[in-house]
Amino acid sequence: MTVYETGDNGLWIFLLITVLIGGAAARAAGSAIASTWRPTWQIFTSALLLTFAVRFLHYALFHEVLFSWRNFIIDYIVVVTACLWGFRMTRVRQMVEQYPWAYERAGLLWWRRRTDEPAENTAAPQG
Repeated sequence: MTVYETGDNGLWIFLLITVLIGGAAARAAGSAIASTWRPTWQIFTSALLLTFAVRFLHYALFHEVLFSWRNFIIDYIVVVTACLWGFRMTRVRQMVEQYPWAYERAGLLWWRRRTDEPAENTAAPQG
């Protein structure tokens, strides 16, 4: 009994359909959710719908089992991870580009509040 139920060439089919095609679609969906400033919970519902599509592709193209809880959960984990990745990368870019006075990039998936001290006024006091 294997972790992921497939036919012949199972690893290649998993990598092609779930990781490459499903992951690319999920990353685009996560990016679209972030770019329209939608809440994070919408990632999980769109990842669920994309996982149904990925499972159907496995079934229709390679005659794999359509209703397998184990395969569905593994596919969902891959798809939701790619969706979160796209969401987070887009959200970091948005925060840094739209609010450059308040935030700076703190890595690939994070931002932080700017700690720059305002420049001292060098003009001579009038009086």
